[in-house]
Amino acid sequence: MALLIYALCALTALACSAMLFAGARRTGSRMLFWSGLCFACLTLTNMLVIADNYLFPNDTLWVVRLMSALLAVALLLYGLIFEEH
Repeated sequence: MALLIYALCALTALACSAMLFAGARRTGSRMLFWSGLCFACLTLTNMLVIADNYLFPNDTLWVVRLMSALLAVALLLYGLIFEEH
């Protein structure tokens, strides 16, 4: 059951990323672009959670997983600070 929830979280983040990128392309908004990058990294983070829990034993990817989450937040923070007028 947990695998299903992790997979649904990854698919939701992927759908959000796709919609944000489509909106950024349509409107030219840089904030939508940075938000799309954030959600793309969150998709990667969710996929790493699945890989870490089900493919690799003993939490071998926890550093990579946390770094991808940090990158996601940093991208969104950069967009909020430097790109929005």
